[in-house]
Amino acid sequence: MKTYRAELHVHTALSPCAEVEMIPPLIVQEAQERGINLIAITDHNATANIAAVQKAAVGSGLVVLPGMELQTREEVHVLCLFDSLEQVNQWQHIIDELLPSIENQPDHFGEQFVVDETGDFIRREPRLLLTSANISIDDALARVTDLGGLLIPAHIDRRAFGLIAVLGFVPFDLQLEALEISRNITPAEAKRKFPQSAGYPMLQGGDAHRLEEFMGLNQFELSTPSIAEIRLALRQQEGRSFRLNPVGL
Repeated sequence: MKTYRAELHVHTALSPCAEVEMIPPLIVQEAQERGINLIAITDHNATANIAAVQKAAVGSGLVVLPGMELQTREEVHVLCLFDSLEQVNQWQHIIDELLPSIENQPDHFGEQFVVDETGDFIRREPRLLLTSANISIDDALARVTDLGGLLIPAHIDRRAFGLIAVLGFVPFDLQLEALEISRNITPAEAKRKFPQSAGYPMLQGGDAHRLEEFMGLNQFELSTPSIAEIRLALRQQEGRSFRLNPVGL
């Protein structure tokens, strides 16, 4: 088994609300400096910068999982994590068909930059990514699972786009492996404030839109850094384990 300190909610300069400094080489450098060896790139409804971050991480010891922060029809944010670019590209194709065709307004919503592994500009994403895809949470969960991925509701404690604030509850019929809380609350506080969350493993995300927002509080014991292994760790099965490390060490 190997210990992985993970930040599974990282945005790049493709996300409209992320800083332009969120480019592949700086993301890799920041993770290394903080002792983080597993991240997931989870831009808003988009995946175009994942391959660039993976290329930038070659030889660094940092594992970069492909992912997306999807905004569902209910206006809930969920993390969709995968093992491969092939899987996430299939997922992107599905979401592309479900996003409204609205042009981004950079002066209002922010820029959406696609870059290469060095951080050099390739293009702007013209379509607004800060919108809801026409897909429900339960359908998203089913489709992500069918592709071999893992869906985790993001920052459930937040009033904006958090599962509990939007729906008022955690749907009992959703077969969720875990929930994510934000940096602004502890697991104990979350369980007191949202009693129905108590039965789920809780990840804590930096929701990193800036380099200083990396936290790396999620600690996994895995044989390999894969979605199947993360599932086992969240379930505390077969010698795999997960815990939150509040000091990030």
